[in-house]
Amino acid sequence: MYYEIPQYGLRAYALFFSKFGSVAPFSQSELDFAVSQPMKKKIFSLLLRAGWIKKYTKNSYLCQKPNEIFLHLLDFKVPSIMREAKKPYCFCGLSAVEIWSDYAYIQRGRERSPYFIKVLRKDLGFWKEFFNLHGMPNYEGRGTSIGEFVILIPVKRINGVEKEGLWVEPLKETMKQAGKNEMFSYAYDYMGKKYGKIQAA
Repeated sequence: MYYEIPQYGLRAYALFFSKFGSVAPFSQSELDFAVSQPMKKKIFSLLLRAGWIKKYTKNSYLCQKPNEIFLHLLDFKVPSIMREAKKPYCFCGLSAVEIWSDYAYIQRGRERSPYFIKVLRKDLGFWKEFFNLHGMPNYEGRGTSIGEFVILIPVKRINGVEKEGLWVEPLKETMKQAGKNEMFSYAYDYMGKKYGKIQAA
């Protein structure tokens, strides 16, 4: 999985790629005269975790190709990230419609890909840090970004059910939302056929 990196990581990657391309291995000693030992470890840890470089041998690395990195920066990551979550949450609103309709309705593209997620108000700090660590833009209540981003909706209580490893608003609430908007009629009909219209009552 590829993640965006801060400016210092981008500069380090640019240095490595300009010197070694994607075929010649290099070691951490390349930064010996440029940064301190702790910063060097931080840079290599960041680049490895973000997928911009990979291990070649125990003490050497290879750059990933820039075209692969930039192409994969727009991959959809949120569903897999949420499987690591340790605090309560549930996908809600249009994101719940997507999940319950088996993606018969899709609200996303590479240009703009929002996820609406209810979290406990007391856990808001945890969630902001969680998404920041994964390099995922996140906003409270409203916001927008290029590519994937998360809208956190703080609540006092979460009422969610598990569906295929993700927590999501109950079907009844989701169908009620889908039934209110003609734009989601296909998803509403799909859910009605799959789960029964009684769920929307």
